[in-house]
Amino acid sequence: MENNNNENNENKTSQNTSEEKKPRRDRPERPKRAGNPHRRQQNNKQTVNGNKEQPVREVNGNVEKPNKEVNGNKKTTAANPSTKKPQHKKQNPKKPQHNNPNAKKSNNNKNGGGGGRRPKKFVPGPMSEAMKASIAENVAVNDARMNPWKQINMDNNNKVRFTPLGGLGEIGGNMAVMEDDECAFVIDVGMSFPDETMHGVDILVPDFSYLHAIKDKIVAVIITHAHEDHIGAVPYLYKELQFPIWGTPLALAMIENKFQEHGLMENVKLFNYVTKRKQYDIGTFKLEWMHNTHSIIDACSLAIESKVGTLIHTADFKVDHTPIDNQTMDLQRFAHYGAKGVLCLFSDSTNSHNPGYTKSEAVVGKTFDTLFQLAKGRVLMSTFSSNTHRVYQAMERGIAAGRKICVIGRSMERNIETTRRLGYVDLADKHFIDAHEVPKYPEDQILIVTTGSQGEAMAALSRMASNEHRHVKLKPSDTIIISAHAIPGNEGSVSSLMNKLVKAGVTVRYKDFDNIHVSGHASQGEQQLILRLIQPKFFLPVHGEYNHIYKHSRTAIDCGVDPRNILLMSDGDQIEIATKYLKKVKAVKTGKSYIDNQNNKEIKADVVEDRQKLAADGIVNIAMQINKETKKLIGKAVVSSSGLVPEKESKRFAHEIENIIDTFLINADEKQTSSPKVIEDNIASIVRKFVVRTKRRYPIITPVIFMA
Repeated sequence: MENNNNENNENKTSQNTSEEKKPRRDRPERPKRAGNPHRRQQNNKQTVNGNKEQPVREVNGNVEKPNKEVNGNKKTTAANPSTKKPQHKKQNPKKPQHNNPNAKKSNNNKNGGGGGRRPKKFVPGPMSEAMKASIAENVAVNDARMNPWKQINMDNNNKVRFTPLGGLGEIGGNMAVMEDDECAFVIDVGMSFPDETMHGVDILVPDFSYLHAIKDKIVAVIITHAHEDHIGAVPYLYKELQFPIWGTPLALAMIENKFQEHGLMENVKLFNYVTKRKQYDIGTFKLEWMHNTHSIIDACSLAIESKVGTLIHTADFKVDHTPIDNQTMDLQRFAHYGAKGVLCLFSDSTNSHNPGYTKSEAVVGKTFDTLFQLAKGRVLMSTFSSNTHRVYQAMERGIAAGRKICVIGRSMERNIETTRRLGYVDLADKHFIDAHEVPKYPEDQILIVTTGSQGEAMAALSRMASNEHRHVKLKPSDTIIISAHAIPGNEGSVSSLMNKLVKAGVTVRYKDFDNIHVSGHASQGEQQLILRLIQPKFFLPVHGEYNHIYKHSRTAIDCGVDPRNILLMSDGDQIEIATKYLKKVKAVKTGKSYIDNQNNKEIKADVVEDRQKLAADGIVNIAMQINKETKKLIGKAVVSSSGLVPEKESKRFAHEIENIIDTFLINADEKQTSSPKVIEDNIASIVRKFVVRTKRRYPIITPVIFMA
């Protein structure tokens, strides 16, 4: 201790050799701090990040920091004489340093303060009453803006019920019922396509059992647009039940074509043509048709004002800012109803797995330009017959390329003629020719617009591919443009069509060109836009398989809809909607009826089942003659089978069946042979058991008994 004091005194004496030490007048002399026996001895050694300790030295009254080793490197800090403090100022004793490698070094000059002084901590002042009021008002405004449904009277005890009868758990076949305690209306009556197991079936229509059950409440059928999956089953419904039908002129004109084909023209008197942006009183409901963009002209969404609140049904839509007819989606009306408060939103889920935005229909026209330039001979374009904008773009490109237009296919001819008659398509008659006139023109001057993009067996393109069309025979110089994607369930038919076309040697343009087809359904970005414009309390995703509506529900949750206010439905689920809840109340009967398009008649379900069984398990036919008196077999039973055993095994199989029948008749009692019908049933039973045991198949067994 004394040595340290002596060193400090010597250093200070040498420093002040030129100055005479004078006592301060403002305070008495005090003993030097270094000589204070109560002072804690300083630790003159430092440890930096666990590296070598070095002593601390003072030079001319300043502390010289030792060389530090940081991560194995030396960092030298020289004493700065400019920071030398005057001798007469009191120096604070240096606090002992702690060996903490994680401690951060303070930067005394960071905030502009000198002498190592820390900045004062900011202490906010109290909020004024005006600021508090402004914040509260903004919170209230934002809550009202983000939850406009809160404007709805929550004490309203009314309720409505929504029952999908088609279009959920499947693609197509869209039909639903909206009802309250007094009345009901049907939204769309669409068809869907069969799968490959439904032999001889062309289309499927929904089961109308529930409509029969509430027929006295139904006041109208509401049509959103003219696609087949929304109007294709209308004539089959009107063969059983008739109601007033409401829709835009194009939708009702296409339904009129169907009524003419089915002999139902007397029902045209039930048509009610609507004007968009105008409300109509339909029972206890008020309905407005709002224009949207889709892959057909005059597609609409519905704004439904009920006793319980406002409901929005988007139907099929996408948000196309550059549509072919320049009629954009009426987003202003969506925002209008959203601001007023919407209780429940029903929205299209078909493309809910697709991120971003669906491309505009206009991009297809640019692809057509390229394809027409590449084509050397005839061009055949196939798409959905109701996709008027797509057909119109193809015809415009054909005319610009100097080609005559030939329309082939019953539905395509009818739809194009209807849109031209109503003024939606403005093309002069001089550009069109009939099918029998095609050979009269050079190949590079022909455009054929036809049906069959889904591989339908009886469609025009399929018959051309099979070389069965009366007027058009495919040539290697032909270019086939298929501007459509396979509907789920039709992949096999489309693949078969492609194989036939390639074998015919033609050039097929399908998926090898970008933008040869764009969807008419909204992707996630457009779904989010509608959800944000509407900001509903409840949300029910519609139109699509279960995975589609589930994905759409997740998008709705991301957009602020409470998960408790969302339900995932299936066909037949009846959902009750009130101001305070959303719940499933019961399930109603649903199903499909099978239609043969060749005669526009229904095929009974048991006929379809028999066809499926015949295809899967085959048939066994048995014919025999039995004595009336003895109930014994006369001669031998005649057994034939199809689709069950190979031809080389058929004789042995028939012999086994004959032996089984002989054994049964020999051992049968009187009760088992009481009548020909009883004998047929017993023989069918024992033969079926034998075939199941030996062949593991369940064929149709048809015994025929002749009594002699």
